[in-house]
Amino acid sequence: MPELIAGPQLIPVPGNKIIEEYVGRVNNRESQVSIARMRSPAGWSEPGQRPDFDEFTVVLNGALHVEHDKGVLEVRAGQAVVARKGEWVRYSTPQGAEYVAICVPAFAPDTVHRDA
Repeated sequence: MPELIAGPQLIPVPGNKIIEEYVGRVNNRESQVSIARMRSPAGWSEPGQRPDFDEFTVVLNGALHVEHDKGVLEVRAGQAVVARKGEWVRYSTPQGAEYVAICVPAFAPDTVHRDA
């Protein structure tokens, strides 16, 4: 039987980024995939990471900057980016952004491996 997800679960994170998880370990105990809407204000950034999951990101509004070992990508509204498991990436939103992130397997804090 299909499972209705009535709404997202807010995921607390340091700083002023908002994460609304629709599917994942927190909202419906799903471990195979996580789907979350992110809203990051202008000037937001996080430490670099080398996660144990593939992350597929679709930018809805604004632009997401994705630093990687060979440079920086600017992913604008209507575009997407794929960061593969084990790749080093660092996300930021110099002008702010709203985007959807899909992680396979599902996001978990202990599988992100953020830089110190």
